[in-house]
This record gives sequence, C-alpha cells and structure tokens, in this order.
Amino acid sequence: MPTVKTNGIHLHYEERGSGASPDDVPLLLIMGITAPGSVWNVHLADWQYHFRCIIGDNRGVGLSDKPAGPYSSEQMADDYAGLLDAIQVEKVRVVGCSMGSTIAQQLAIRHPDKVHSLVLMCPWARCDNYAKSLFQHIMNCKARFRPEEFSLYIQLLIFSKPTWDNTEKHEELGIGRKQDSVNPFPQPLHGLEGQAAACITHNALDNLHKIDKPTLVIGGRQDIFTPVWMAEEVANGIPESELFLYDNLGHAFHFENTADFNPRVRNWLLEN
Repeated sequence: MPTVKTNGIHLHYEERGSGASPDDVPLLLIMGITAPGSVWNVHLADWQYHFRCIIGDNRGVGLSDKPAGPYSSEQMADDYAGLLDAIQVEKVRVVGCSMGSTIAQQLAIRHPDKVHSLVLMCPWARCDNYAKSLFQHIMNCKARFRPEEFSLYIQLLIFSKPTWDNTEKHEELGIGRKQDSVNPFPQPLHGLEGQAAACITHNALDNLHKIDKPTLVIGGRQDIFTPVWMAEEVANGIPESELFLYDNLGHAFHFENTADFNPRVRNWLLEN
C-alpha cells in the first residue's frame, strides 16, 4: 500500500479497479472502529469491477500512523480530504461504515465539493449516554482481554442471532477470532482509544441539513451496537436521503447478507 502525508500523519491507502471510463467518479471506502481498510475486501470483490476504489487505513489502525489521541470525526475527515488532494482526485462517491459513516458525514459537511454521493452504513449523528458507555466499555475490554477474547466481544456486538445459529457462519466467526489472535499488525490500545473518542464526541446532528448530496442510509433492524433510532435520525436529518433497513440483521448486515448488499449498493452508486 502506498502512503501519503496528510493532516500531520502518514495515511496508508490502496486502489482497486479503474471504473468504466477515466471520467467516472471514484469510490472512497472508509471503515469503522478497530478495522483496517482490508475489511472491505468482501465488497471490493464486486465493486472493483465497476469503480476506481480508494481504500484507506484510518488513523490509529492498520499501516497508517497511530498517534496518541483523542481523535475526532472532523479530524479524520480532514485526513481523507488531504488524501484526495495528494492523489489529485477532485470528487468521490463515499461509502462509510459505522465510525466510517461519521467520518463521511464530516467530509460532506466540511468538504462538500469533494463529495458526489454518500452511502452511510449503520451510522449515527450523535451518541446518547448508552452509546458513550458502550464505547468506553470497548476501550476497557481492549485493555484487559486477550486478542481473541476482544474479537469475540466485538462479534457479539455486531452479528445477529441468525449468524450465531448458522453452523457454517458460526465456524467462520471462530476462524476470524483465531486470525485476530495472530494479527501481525494489531491495533494498539491508544489507537483504539483515539478512535473511540472520535465516535463518542461525534455530533453532526445540527449540520446534517447542510448535506445536499444523494445519500443512502442503510442498516440492520436488529443492530444492538448502533440501534435503528440512530439510522433514522441520520436519514431524517439529511434532506431527501433514502433509508433501507434489513430485517433480522445486525450491525454487520453487510457481511451477513453480502449477496444482497453488494449489488444493492453498487446499483445505487451507479445511479448516484
């Protein structure tokens, strides 16, 4: 992965695909808390054949710099604005997942000329006291758990009951935990703490009306991490946005039903 200097850090990124023509608007993918950009691979398997995809490691994780926090969603949006300037991309479609959705919101608010359209996955505009406590608990678990134990806790937050009840998918979760236990580039505690601070302090509620780009808000009705009210609040705040919620799926709906999610988002992006 190449690296650029942006907003005081070295940000690693990758590009996949080229789009149908050189004039196509590229696709910027921004992942959530704890996750490097490689987590997009299951979606890139589809999208890279339709878009020039730009995938970054957020500050605090992967191969990007991991300075001491706290971070903010505004700061992380500026990281990506600097990346786009460095690689001479004027405008992008943006897909942001979870924490990535808060960064995407701020990118559209702070750098509107850089954003063509938005897909906001399991988003929130602000944290209530429950959500703030949940992010604090994630930090506490990271500090105390072995990597595979921390991985299990995150899985419990993001995957819905149908996934746990499915024998094949349950086995895949176990494989994922084993892989996390030997990750050669584990996220340090201070990197997660910086990202969690950005999640807790994100508050774009009063500025969502400024987003005038085509926007799809998408989530799962059984999400216990970022509940439905959060997605609805974001959708209600952005003029003319679309809202789609999967029945019986959780925070990881995009992994739980990739067969529907990938073409659904791809087709929406091609139209927007």
